[in-house]
Amino acid sequence: MVWFSLALWVYTQTQSVLVLSIMSGIFLVVTAITSIWFGSLVDHHKKKTMMIISSAVSLISFILAFIMYQTFPDEVFKNYQSVSLWIFISTTFIGVLAGNIRGIVLPTITTILVDEENRDKANGMSGTVNGVVFLASSMISGFLLAVSGMFWIFIGTIAVIIASIIHLYFLKIPEKGIVHIKPEKGQEAGPQKMDFLETLTVIKKIPGLFNLIIFTTINNFLGGVFMPLLDPYGLSLVSLQTWGVLWGFLSSGFIIGGIAISKVGLGKNPLRTLFLANLILWIICIFFTIQPLVWLVALGIFIYACIVPFIEASEQTIVQKIVPKERQGRVFGLAQSIEQSASPLTAFAIGPITQFIFIPFMTTGAGVDLIGDWYGVGPGRGIALVFSAAGIIGLVITYLAMKTSSYKILSKQYLES
Repeated sequence: MVWFSLALWVYTQTQSVLVLSIMSGIFLVVTAITSIWFGSLVDHHKKKTMMIISSAVSLISFILAFIMYQTFPDEVFKNYQSVSLWIFISTTFIGVLAGNIRGIVLPTITTILVDEENRDKANGMSGTVNGVVFLASSMISGFLLAVSGMFWIFIGTIAVIIASIIHLYFLKIPEKGIVHIKPEKGQEAGPQKMDFLETLTVIKKIPGLFNLIIFTTINNFLGGVFMPLLDPYGLSLVSLQTWGVLWGFLSSGFIIGGIAISKVGLGKNPLRTLFLANLILWIICIFFTIQPLVWLVALGIFIYACIVPFIEASEQTIVQKIVPKERQGRVFGLAQSIEQSASPLTAFAIGPITQFIFIPFMTTGAGVDLIGDWYGVGPGRGIALVFSAAGIIGLVITYLAMKTSSYKILSKQYLES
């Protein structure tokens, strides 16, 4: 809720797509850098301990950011060149970043608590829980931003984090101990460390897994257009309050998708499910902005929300089955790092590209005469054109990836393991 709200609020204050692009880029760069370390922490410490530490860091960061929000002059938040504004954004970001530890912990706990036959359904239920939270936070944030800016966003978030820390403290997780890595024959057990190269070697030893991560990396590279552009596009059609409430209703798709998985699972081959879901997503990306219609955007986002849990649950289920327990935290962390390594390039680049190329193209440039009669003209149509282009590229890449030998090898590896 905090990052979603902050992005919307900063945009309304500065009216700059470039700021959202930089924020998205920083988020993805630091996430990619820290994910390997976070994964190592998860493997080397009790899961419950890491979740409490994650929440505590978020709590401290948000309290500091709230103090800044209350004490900085209003002019600071309207000037995207203000150092104080970026200190405020960075402090808030640290709290959001710390929450990624919990994201890495969750699938490893699923491995501990749930038997192999039911893990896909458990992953779907996790998606449902996340969907409920996303729905509630999206709807709440729209109203709170309209009423008080970031004030009640921070107050509510701080209260929820305090409650979650208390809940975690009393929650019992049957984790007997830390699963240590067994030394190779002839080697002595050494101290635990953040062994990037060794973990990368483990991934390479599993046929097709590394290529799956690379495929997801390419998808994230293209998907990076959504972070800085979706909110400005939505706000070109409706008001801030309407956009926040609309997101709340549409995010019910995450719940529907998660419930569907928890009931029927992902099928015999989650890898096939993952690729088919990606094909659907890229088709949506091509058409959901084809006309400047709110209902069309809403329909596209809703279907997108229904499909995303299938992609996330499929990847988690594959890793949970074919990667040893003592490595899963680092593999999930390393995968997150590699997969998001390309997105920063998109996030940093797409803002200027959109603002200086696509928007002029559909406002005063050749695009007005070429397709303006049926596609529409103006800044919003320039953003829409970026989405369609990304969708076409993503659709082609996903189709070609399904035809590779790596796809067949990993499918066979999963079914036989």
